[in-house]
Amino acid sequence: MSDYQHVLVEREGAVGRVTLNRPQVLNALSPALVAELSDALRSLDADPAVGAAVLTGGDRVFAAGADIQDMAERGAVEQLLRDQTGRWAAVTAFAKPLVAAVNGYALGGGCELALMCDLIVAGDSARFGQPEINLGIIPGAGGTQRWPRTVGKYVAMEVMLLGTHISAQRAYQLGLVNRVVPAEVTVRVAMEIAAQLAAKAPLAARLAKESINRSLETSLSEGLAHERKSFYFLFASEDQKEGMRAFLEKRRPEFKGR
Repeated sequence: MSDYQHVLVEREGAVGRVTLNRPQVLNALSPALVAELSDALRSLDADPAVGAAVLTGGDRVFAAGADIQDMAERGAVEQLLRDQTGRWAAVTAFAKPLVAAVNGYALGGGCELALMCDLIVAGDSARFGQPEINLGIIPGAGGTQRWPRTVGKYVAMEVMLLGTHISAQRAYQLGLVNRVVPAEVTVRVAMEIAAQLAAKAPLAARLAKESINRSLETSLSEGLAHERKSFYFLFASEDQKEGMRAFLEKRRPEFKGR
């Protein structure tokens, strides 16, 4: 697929895979890498042959954080004008299921990037954390918002205020990750899960993802209204007819995303 300098993009069947590719600096999230990642995800989102995607840093590390060398001497106005973290919008805007495959460190911006995904498969060596306080700053790409929504206020306070790491196993116990697997199979398991996701009805998957995300930002009544409209809308799709016919005919459905 497209040739990038800082990310690798591949496709296996209906699953796209984006690998962060700055191993010499533990996949530090430079503006150039984030720009390429955003472009790659937009391309996969627009590709009708792709039903789901995996985001990984490879077998050694997910991402150890932002590129501190790039940030160290910048001022507040310069940061505002660059809108560094605002440029990550393509990750949260990705409409298809997105699975993070995390090995090694997922720290700072790297941890926030994993939390932007829909499911997380963690290798048993994975470590998650927000050490920004040790640099005199706070998380700036969603860490203070997504952690408490996932693991609760007190664990989030521990992670943010102490800057400590948590293990893959503790992350699983807290509900931060979906599965913990041996590190050597992390990416493969994530790809298998993504393949299962890609085989589901695309429109239903998209609207289910949208409704779940909406539930974290609205009241219960507003969330229920959004869910109900999405539920009714799907009865105008060919996939709904195919899915129900296949169920009644005791066969596997063939979804078209229409």
